[in-house]
Amino acid sequence: MSQPQWLSDLLGVQVPAEGASATANGRQITTVAGIPRSAEFVSAAQEQTRETFGFKWAKRDTFEGSVADHMRTWLVQKYGDVPFAPWFKEHGEYPIILDAGCGAALSGIALFGPVMDHVHYLGVDVSTAVDVASARFAERGWSAGFIQADLNQIPVPERSVDIVFSEGVLHHTDNTFNALAAVTKHVKVGGRVVFYVYRKKGPVREFTDDYIRDKMQMMTAEEGWAAMEPLSELGRILGELNIEIDIKRPVDLLEIPAGKINLQRFFYWHVLKAFYRPEMSLDEMNHINFDWFAPKNARRHTVEEVRGWCKELNLDIEHEFAEEAGISIIAKLTK
Repeated sequence: MSQPQWLSDLLGVQVPAEGASATANGRQITTVAGIPRSAEFVSAAQEQTRETFGFKWAKRDTFEGSVADHMRTWLVQKYGDVPFAPWFKEHGEYPIILDAGCGAALSGIALFGPVMDHVHYLGVDVSTAVDVASARFAERGWSAGFIQADLNQIPVPERSVDIVFSEGVLHHTDNTFNALAAVTKHVKVGGRVVFYVYRKKGPVREFTDDYIRDKMQMMTAEEGWAAMEPLSELGRILGELNIEIDIKRPVDLLEIPAGKINLQRFFYWHVLKAFYRPEMSLDEMNHINFDWFAPKNARRHTVEEVRGWCKELNLDIEHEFAEEAGISIIAKLTK
């Protein structure tokens, strides 16, 4: 897949030919397999995260079906149907959308797919998932730009893109606030930053998450995928029981509220993440659980933290959706 001319215009330098290098905005890029790539240093934790996601997104059969359908529904629930929101028109014809941490473009395609012929989409990812994203666009006949680079070191100019979209990625870096600041600097004044970060859970769930994640660090990606399968099976067993429990009084010591709740969801929110949806295969559910536990970098945050970050970065929050899983924001850069 060749890179579009508008990407060269954005970079301020012609995208180099295969095997050649160039300097774009102070960063060296080399084109390999049709995609310009940066070799900037990343930390050991980020290197592990890069390898994990490269492995996961290469398993296309685990997310191309029900997971992709679920993603579209979930994104619209969180953000609204962004391409058809009144504010989207403010960015004119062919707005530049920087998908910062695009992975295989699962979220990018799900949210912006209906208008992909009318935007300049730039997918950037630290891992080789960017190759999968490029292939998925080519299969759909869409033109788009792709770069492999750490999102803290994207080689595009400051104040040059209309929208930054970063779905579930910023928390997979060494510092979530620094990552948000890094991608925000690429947005034009008046542009939008659309992002989602994990939300901090109750104490038992937080302990379990960290306990399993620490164990996963001692495994290869293949070993981790296999180790995750019994957990995914447990989620399916709990889900298929379809039992509702009634918690009469809140368990404040463990941050468990009172009320009726499905047993699988009780475990999911308060004990351990064992994803379940009846229409998904075990591999598809395993993909989602692996996504949560495998990366070393996977930080969780509070609503108050996120609001504070936006204020510090001159991001005016226009839309906020906070649920148990995470916090979704649409914010406008004011200066």
